[in-house]
Amino acid sequence: MRSDQEAEFRQYVTARADRLRRFAYLCCGDWHRAEDAVQTAFIKLYGAWHRKNSVNFDRYVRRTITNVLIDEGRLAWFRRVRSVGEPPEPPPADGADRKVDRLTIMDALARLPKRQRAVVVLRYWEDHSIEQVAEVLRCSTGTVKSQGARGLRTLRALLADSMPGRGIPVPDAFTEQTIGATS
Repeated sequence: MRSDQEAEFRQYVTARADRLRRFAYLCCGDWHRAEDAVQTAFIKLYGAWHRKNSVNFDRYVRRTITNVLIDEGRLAWFRRVRSVGEPPEPPPADGADRKVDRLTIMDALARLPKRQRAVVVLRYWEDHSIEQVAEVLRCSTGTVKSQGARGLRTLRALLADSMPGRGIPVPDAFTEQTIGATS
């Protein structure tokens, strides 16, 4: 790679790294796996950088991250090394803030199936259109709609189950009040 191309690549990686790490974290729920997936995506992007004019790199990297995380779950070593446990924080006391808090949403999001999680994160957190999500995941728009609907339904059920009797309203979809993004 020429030095000017390498400088452009470094500039792209520097500008996008934090946002892509957050995206990967939302897809997998583990900062270490997210970092590894982003690094793998950047390695693959480095090999494709010479096709600069024919590739939308943001979509390419997101698709690569999603594929890496989905494929990683299929590996036998990953199933043996999975960690479990409850968070060390006690649940909030009665009369606590009535909003659905961010940690509760993150926990529920982590429990979604991988494809639904990817659709929900891309569609409602990253605020991509249905067509953009379909392109990133290489599926039809109908699949995006059905996976998004199932993901939101599952997310609502998980949030309702995690907060019985607290009187906390469960959002119909991700809204600005719950996670800071628009739907």
